[in-house]
Amino acid sequence: MDERNIIKKILADIRVEAASEFDRNFERQAFFSEAWQRRKSPSRSQRGTLINTGALRRNILSKSDDNSVTFYTTLPYALIHNEGGEIQVTPRMKAFFWHKYYETTGGFKRKKDGSLSGSKAQIQLSSEAEFWKHLALMKVGKTIKIPRRRFLGASPELEQMVKRIIEHHLELYSKSVIDSLKNNV
Repeated sequence: MDERNIIKKILADIRVEAASEFDRNFERQAFFSEAWQRRKSPSRSQRGTLINTGALRRNILSKSDDNSVTFYTTLPYALIHNEGGEIQVTPRMKAFFWHKYYETTGGFKRKKDGSLSGSKAQIQLSSEAEFWKHLALMKVGKTIKIPRRRFLGASPELEQMVKRIIEHHLELYSKSVIDSLKNNV
């Protein structure tokens, strides 16, 4: 076994293990041990954070060359979620918020006399409608803070995993060299 094969095996194992760990971040709702801030939207409180359609989770991609492995995503909104930051409200965003508000209020159940029902589902729907209305009433240009919810990147846990993989492969290589020397003596 030569050096290039060892490096290829090490990089292949790192690629598989790291991809698995990055995927598990969505299950953990954390970047390894750093918990993600919970959602404020009442409509999505039952779903996991950063999981709406699952597109972000499925779009964690990787590529490797002779010396490295790189993880990335092609989704335009991934960076703001991974690093956090601020976005400005645009007219298009306001229109979307109003659409969600009207979509939500269309689901209000009413009693025979026309008043709103007081069911648990109705109360949840009301808080969701209020959430969208609050967003829709924001002025164009106002900033919305997106909290940092890392799902990709370097971490002490990832470094330990890489170290363990490298040590394992070097141990196997050194055993094969020793065995080869013993057989040639």
